[in-house]
Amino acid sequence: MLSRSPTLEGFRTILRRPSFGFAEIAWRWAFGVAALVLITFSLREYLATLPVSRDDLFLLNTHQPALVSRAIADIFHGSGFRFIRSSLVLAVGLGIGWIIIAALSRAATARSLLDYFSSNLDIVPESRNRNLSPLLALSLFRIAAILAATVGGVAAFVFSSRASESAPEVAAFVFLTILLLVWLTWSMLNWVLSLAAVCSAVDGTDTFSSIGLAIDLCRTQTGRVLAAGTWFGLAHVIALLVFSSITAFPLAFARLLPPAVVLGGVLTSILLYLAVVDFLYAGRVAAYVVMIEFPPSPVSNETEPTPLGPDAPIVLEEKKNNAIDRGELILSDVPQPG
Repeated sequence: MLSRSPTLEGFRTILRRPSFGFAEIAWRWAFGVAALVLITFSLREYLATLPVSRDDLFLLNTHQPALVSRAIADIFHGSGFRFIRSSLVLAVGLGIGWIIIAALSRAATARSLLDYFSSNLDIVPESRNRNLSPLLALSLFRIAAILAATVGGVAAFVFSSRASESAPEVAAFVFLTILLLVWLTWSMLNWVLSLAAVCSAVDGTDTFSSIGLAIDLCRTQTGRVLAAGTWFGLAHVIALLVFSSITAFPLAFARLLPPAVVLGGVLTSILLYLAVVDFLYAGRVAAYVVMIEFPPSPVSNETEPTPLGPDAPIVLEEKKNNAIDRGELILSDVPQPG
């Protein structure tokens, strides 16, 4: 049983064993780079299919905004269906890839953390179900939550555009209100599903049992869950402030430095910030593993009085009889003088 705070164990783990944080960075960035490459090649292939006539080239070479916009409209005319179709194919492919990679990576990191804590405490972990299907289902639910949030964002735009026809001053308020509600709902649902994935990887439970276990963890260990979220969230905010200041440094010398240097400095600071965020998330996962596998032990009160009941007089009588030496003469056994 761990006596330390799960939040402290999370920070301690990523500092003593940074390989857990680097593993989290590796799988997230590998997928991000692969997705960026696929998007770039898909966009390039789409642009290669667009017909460009001599008239369009002439209008583009004039460098006049009106003529250039007319040429662009003519080039992209009739290609909207191809763009939507290629985008859907790309989104489905990336979604399937993310479901598989996220499930495999979360299973590997959570179980490695479990083995790490068990080895430190000289505890042999129990043999549990290592089925990957619940993690795949939870990743699918997270994709569905993203799609639902996207639909909610589109609905917010539609409702605000309709409100702008009658009351333009409330259009922005309606849009921001609906968008905020959608974002809060998605954030909470995504967090519960992420915690359920850790529960499934550690305990080997099925999909809906993992969701129930995540909710039960928030109910029974509310203080520990809030502490982990607060301290890791605070570290996230500090990282954001630090790297925002670093990003502002090359922008301050934008007039003196070449554009490539400024852009490189900004991109480098953004990538470092994302790396730190993923590194901190590995520590939060470690804290969740501690909460799931090593819950707080109930406090035992050794000075608790003996409960009263039908057996209580018998126990007391036995103690009393055991305290008497039956071989010793008492007053009633001594013969009295006649």
